[in-house]
Amino acid sequence: MAALLIPWRNRGMRTRLGCLSHKSDSYNDFTAILPDKPNRALKRLSTEEATRWADSFDVLLSHKYGLAAFRAFLKTEFSEENLEFWLACEDFKKTRSAAKLASKAQRIFEEFIDVQAPREVNIDFQTRELTRRNMQEPSLSCFDQAQGKVHSLMEKDSYPRFLRSKIYTDLLSQTQRRLS
Repeated sequence: MAALLIPWRNRGMRTRLGCLSHKSDSYNDFTAILPDKPNRALKRLSTEEATRWADSFDVLLSHKYGLAAFRAFLKTEFSEENLEFWLACEDFKKTRSAAKLASKAQRIFEEFIDVQAPREVNIDFQTRELTRRNMQEPSLSCFDQAQGKVHSLMEKDSYPRFLRSKIYTDLLSQTQRRLS
């Protein structure tokens, strides 16, 4: 079993090392991961839209480019697993096939929740154990408490830092310069 875990750990280590070599809190990093071509995306993104991201965390998460900018920021902080888990849970809730439900739940649990998971999220012991018990009979709500904890953590911790980050301030400046 340990031999099977080593490739996952190595892959995670390679990802982290790759991020280290590219760690930067700059606007250029944001453009590299935009959902479509950066120049077209920036032309479509208005200052008003980007400013609205500061209204609430959920507004940020609901906007395609806001999500991309926040993901870029989390990568600079080596905490993108929180957002990836939250997104995996959102996708999981859309699962309609009972056959797929159990396998998707297991995959999410093994990747994000289980102790020593390759992209383990920071949740308390009680939440981890509740989620483990929920896995005995997976349902669309089996990750709700863990997802809520991770959402709250991002909203209270990462989101305020994102709003002060160079990624966000440079993006706002860029959209404002287009208008002048």
